[in-house]
Amino acid sequence: MSDLGLPISVVLGIGLAAATGFRVFLPMLIVSVAAHTGHLPLDGGFAWLATPSALTMLSAATLAEILAYYIPAVDNLLDILATPAALVAGTIVSAAVMTDVPPMVKWTAAVIAGGGVAGLTQGVTALLRAKSTVLTGGIGNAILSTAELVGALLVSLLALVAPLAALGFVILFLWLGMRFIRHLLRSERRRNS
Repeated sequence: MSDLGLPISVVLGIGLAAATGFRVFLPMLIVSVAAHTGHLPLDGGFAWLATPSALTMLSAATLAEILAYYIPAVDNLLDILATPAALVAGTIVSAAVMTDVPPMVKWTAAVIAGGGVAGLTQGVTALLRAKSTVLTGGIGNAILSTAELVGALLVSLLALVAPLAALGFVILFLWLGMRFIRHLLRSERRRNS
């Protein structure tokens, strides 16, 4: 087993995967920087994430993604594209940090837990943005985009230093987000009745 141990390695992967549900490229960039500087061990097949080329490409993609989410209408289009991308990115980052984990455990956890939590997080943020667009005419989307950016940064960094705390933060966000969406849907049904 690696320095992280199997349980922490899996929780780290799930935390980073959840962060890709907020922003696809920022968590990957943070993993790349941490691996490049020697602060995060990666599984051998993912050593490419620590290369200068990966750092450059992920930096450009992160900047483009952050800026694009502040453009009205483009943000909603990005949510459509980001959902499958988050599933893939969540699977990649979670598998990358699961070092010395048996392949069957790694890929099962990466696909089901990593991809699943990334998709769930992205789904909640996409629903929140859709409701924000309807309720505020898109004006509130910039606030939501900023919150997602902060969430991606916070969860990524927290996952690296305190994986269990990051997982707790994600669970709290998902719970609150789903409660808020349910509240909005009930209010909408009452108005239509």
